Amino acid sequence: MRETVGGEPTVVVAAGYFASYSVVGLLALVGVLFVAVAFGAGQLLRPVVPTPEKLLTYECGVDPVGEGWAHTQVRYYVYAFLYVIFAVDSIFLFPWATVFAAPGYGATTLVEMFVFLGFLAVGLLYAYKKGVLTWT
Repeated sequence: MRETVGGEPTVVVAAGYFASYSVVGLLALVGVLFVAVAFGAGQLLRPVVPTPEKLLTYECGVDPVGEGWAHTQVRYYVYAFLYVIFAVDSIFLFPWATVFAAPGYGATTLVEMFVFLGFLAVGLLYAYKKGVLTWT
């Protein structure tokens, strides 16, 4: 579609802008409908015969005895957090490697990735200085 602004023809780029979002919205709607139909069919087709044994909490074959609260040491959460940091690192490194190979992006992406790795290195150094990486 062409329009004229001040006597000069211009191309209207925004005409098809929302078309891509309509595809995403339609796909999201189909996904929600699929899940709703699956859950509805499961509820209609399954037999419902509640018994006291079926209503008990089942935990790996062990009968539930005592309270539901358990003490967990904080260091396990710290290790999980460090794992998440390195997982995010690897998630960003693989796409970066493909962009780095493209012509025209070499120096810029190299500097950006070293800045990103620098932030991760500072976090790892902080964890090391705090003694988080020593297993006690």
